[in-house]
Amino acid sequence: MAAPKKGRGPSSGQGRPGRSLALILIVMVALAGGMFLSGHTTPRLGIDLAGGTSITLEAQNQPGKPDAINKTNMNTAVGIIERRVNGLGVSEAEVQTQGDRNIIVNIPKGTNSKQAQEQVGTTAQLYFRPVLTVQASGPGTPEPSDSATPSATPKPGESAQGEDGATGEDKPQGEEATGSEATPSASATTQGRAVTGGLKKDDPTPSASDEPKASESPEASPSADPATAKLQEEFAKLDCTDPKQRTEAGKDAKPTDSIVACGSNVPGSYEKYILGPAEVSGKDVDEAKAAIDQRTGQWIVSMEFTSAGAKKFQTITGRLAQQQPPMNQFGIVLDGEVVSAPSVSQALSKNAQISGSFDQQSAEDLGNILSYGALPLTFKEVSVTTVTAALGGEQLQAGLIAGAIGLALVIIYLVVYYRGLAFIALLSLLVSGILTYTIMSLLGPAIGFALNLPAVCGAIVAIGITADSFIVYFERVRDEIREGRTLRPAIERAWPRARRTILVSDFVSFLAAAVLFIVTVGKVQGFAFTLGLTTLLDVVVVFLFTKPLMTLMGRTKFFSKGGPWSGLDPKRLGAQPPLRRSRRVNAPTEPKEA
Repeated sequence: MAAPKKGRGPSSGQGRPGRSLALILIVMVALAGGMFLSGHTTPRLGIDLAGGTSITLEAQNQPGKPDAINKTNMNTAVGIIERRVNGLGVSEAEVQTQGDRNIIVNIPKGTNSKQAQEQVGTTAQLYFRPVLTVQASGPGTPEPSDSATPSATPKPGESAQGEDGATGEDKPQGEEATGSEATPSASATTQGRAVTGGLKKDDPTPSASDEPKASESPEASPSADPATAKLQEEFAKLDCTDPKQRTEAGKDAKPTDSIVACGSNVPGSYEKYILGPAEVSGKDVDEAKAAIDQRTGQWIVSMEFTSAGAKKFQTITGRLAQQQPPMNQFGIVLDGEVVSAPSVSQALSKNAQISGSFDQQSAEDLGNILSYGALPLTFKEVSVTTVTAALGGEQLQAGLIAGAIGLALVIIYLVVYYRGLAFIALLSLLVSGILTYTIMSLLGPAIGFALNLPAVCGAIVAIGITADSFIVYFERVRDEIREGRTLRPAIERAWPRARRTILVSDFVSFLAAAVLFIVTVGKVQGFAFTLGLTTLLDVVVVFLFTKPLMTLMGRTKFFSKGGPWSGLDPKRLGAQPPLRRSRRVNAPTEPKEA
């Protein structure tokens, strides 16, 4: 007699469901622990929920460049503005194109948001222009003389240096000026900022022969500059304390024009400038950043130029170094405003450092402007809208109420139709919710993910996707019971077929979310991202929690006996007992009569 074949042992999912449950429990504890240790216990909120500012920028046509407004330049501008804003730590800001010539910048309310708004508004190209004349601006300030020389008196605590190099007062503390001509005149009001070399080993050292002589420079004297009487008249009338005049001065000028412009290095005080044609643009700056000078312990801004920019910068600094204050300065002009006007004492090349009365914030601001200030297009602010969190809060409250109603209906349906199986479904939904919340909280500081209203909608839609996976599995188990099988074999036989259906359904949902994320921008991407994330979590929860928990519940008396409240009652499911074949007993046949 042949020995009976050994049946297959229980599958790993059937024999050791505790391992899967322990694994997902460890993952949940780790995510929750990371969330609390990082201090980010709530997801970051988008502008529609947290409030903030929405800025609309419109690209302007440029003279002689009819094709400048194109997709490539618009995308480049978006990247620069985004880096400029993110350089201030506002990583949840949204920068995106709208149509062919508009850029929308959404800055959520929070740290540095106001400062980011100011820098987003300064969207014109960045230029380095030589300073021809500078004067304090405001009511009661003296007008410039015909020779356009500065006439302002030194401010308290500043150093005033005449043509003979004599210093009138002591330098203010915390300021540095390198060389006898590095200190600007009092009327320059540059807070003692000076440009010095930061040469590296591979940088060419400027020689005296490379520096043009003062007699060769068109900026050797104001009269040699193409600043006409009209420019002098504009300079005399300019009042930089007037916000409108300050904004409009020099804003739409061409790089080859001399301009009048305003600047402010001390809060509450303004200076007006006559600046020569631009000789270096922001595109020539390769990198700029704030740093601490190891020798003095003071904040500085280090600049590194491109190869072409280094030659231009060497030319202009070599020429300015031979001039008297304030004509040994160059103005760093962004959107027509002088953001800094350091003096020069020597010809510089690829690397340079701006030193002076910087604190950390002012040094980082200037470095950020130099790094990200050069845009390929000129933009105009069309609108600046302040978004309050009240409207978004009301919409969020309405959305959460709708989600709660939907969840309540799902729970009622599960309890009425599946009875005891609803316990497994509800625990699975709870696990999915915990994983979603902790991951969203951690993704905020990790990748700048911000929860907005569309993202909340994606999370609500995910409730139905997750519940659908449970229903597919439960129905497969009930089908096996209808065929006359007991619960434990039914759970294992139903899993392979339910698994295929769940994976196909989740794949289609994830594919739709991925396509939506790629082809859309802005807030719709939040919906797609959340939908894709919750779809992946649905697979994890079903495989590592729902199936193992179902296996454990199948071993309990409540479910295995198939009581009326278990949801697996064979009688309620219409199951028929398996038919058993029995031997057929044939009655003896009677002999036929002859």
